[in-house]
Amino acid sequence: MSAGKIIGYIFAAITIFFGVIFIWGAFGPEGYPSNLIVGLISVLIGFGIIWFMARKQATGEEEVKVQIDLSGDVNLDILTCESCGGQLSPEHISMVAGAPVVACPFCGTSYQLTEEPKW
Repeated sequence: MSAGKIIGYIFAAITIFFGVIFIWGAFGPEGYPSNLIVGLISVLIGFGIIWFMARKQATGEEEVKVQIDLSGDVNLDILTCESCGGQLSPEHISMVAGAPVVACPFCGTSYQLTEEPKW
């Protein structure tokens, strides 16, 4: 939650609090009818601010960009099946129990991908 939203909610709570105080004061021994009007307007403004802040939060979208810096030269190799040598695509790779598993559509074998050391 951003600082602007927190400040908005605090301002709304204070506005509603004073609105309730004004409404309460309108029914006291020296109550004035104008206190009731001011209190109702303050409470409505407070709830309006809360509604606006909640609506703004629900419609806001943030775009997240991930930038990966790789060390050295990176070449993309063609992925081939270990059993039949058929060319595989990323659609044939799935995550099973946290490990990448390849299912070959040509011969039907499936195996876990392993990363070989670079040295």
